Amino acid sequence: MPRRYGPYGGAYVPETLVPALQELDRAWQSARRDPEFRRELDRLSRTLGGRPTPLYFARNLSRRAGGAEIWLKREDLLHGGAHKFNNALGQGLLARRMGKPRLIAETGAGQHGVATAMVGAALGLRTEVYMGEVDIERQRPNVERMRLLGAEVHPVRTGGRTLKDAINAALRDWIANVRTTHYLLGSAVGPHPFPSLVAEFQSVIGREIRRQSVRSFGRLPDLAVACVGGGSNAIGTFHPLIGTDVQFLGVEAGGVGGRSPGAASLSRGRPGILHGSFSYVLQDSDGQVAETESISAGLDYPGVGPEHAWLRDRGRAKYIAVRDRDALRAFHWLAEDEGILPALEPSHAIFAALGEARRRPRTEHIVVTLSGRGDKDLGVVTGAPR
Repeated sequence: MPRRYGPYGGAYVPETLVPALQELDRAWQSARRDPEFRRELDRLSRTLGGRPTPLYFARNLSRRAGGAEIWLKREDLLHGGAHKFNNALGQGLLARRMGKPRLIAETGAGQHGVATAMVGAALGLRTEVYMGEVDIERQRPNVERMRLLGAEVHPVRTGGRTLKDAINAALRDWIANVRTTHYLLGSAVGPHPFPSLVAEFQSVIGREIRRQSVRSFGRLPDLAVACVGGGSNAIGTFHPLIGTDVQFLGVEAGGVGGRSPGAASLSRGRPGILHGSFSYVLQDSDGQVAETESISAGLDYPGVGPEHAWLRDRGRAKYIAVRDRDALRAFHWLAEDEGILPALEPSHAIFAALGEARRRPRTEHIVVTLSGRGDKDLGVVTGAPR
């Protein structure tokens, strides 16, 4: 039975994909119980990926806020420059275990495509990546990185030519080539078992936060903050801390603000089915999936993972939207205060964290997952007004 998070989740897919999803679920259930698989995942996470990533006290950023301490979980220092490597490595090892010689992936900001290309090269798997034309233009450096790593990049020219359309193209490829191909889905979305296995591979973030927080300031943080597009870095942060008293704040893309929905599915969407899963989806008045807009390619998606929908409805996590211009302000704050260039995706979370820090006493601690570095966004940032 497909796993659900309350009413959310499931597997709403064509019959041709049901055997592939069942095969993936069996392989995942077997692998997670296999000590050899775990050892290989841990070994490559350390020696290829560079784990553990540090927990950094942003002293100057905290001084700017004038309240609670702000700490950064430095996923931007992971191999490839983003948290995407965690999931790509885990699924790459699963693909090899299933005897699938070909990987396909979708990407928006390009970081998942880069991570998949890196893993494909390291494991000897052929890699092809689907990317919307709009995202190819605004994330050109990552396109070149994927090609240098041996991946073939397919421009997607349908629909809004962004992440949603890249996922559609990848799914069509998987349906046609399911015997030889593993679809390495990049976020905690899609049909079961993708949301649960992506959350598990990304939960290394939250597990390290638990250990590092106790070592760094003697206890768990009061608040954990992460940006949310599909939701993989955020669920990786939140999931291992659900049974604690840590508060959660997920930060979506608010776009230009005003009447624009941006890409804030949890803040401005309603339940519906997208890419094989029941969750919150941005929809128009006729129930059709709405077009999104965001300065951040990685958050530019009209849906969200089902576990986030469940956390929202239960009141266990709070979700807000941050506008483009405020994310840009936070990018410059972190660059100038700490010497760190963040990706535009976690810049949304940085802005929200400063607002929270200003309202909280100096004795509290906020941990922000800095999910990626900003090299890929320099063209966007330098061309935007300050």
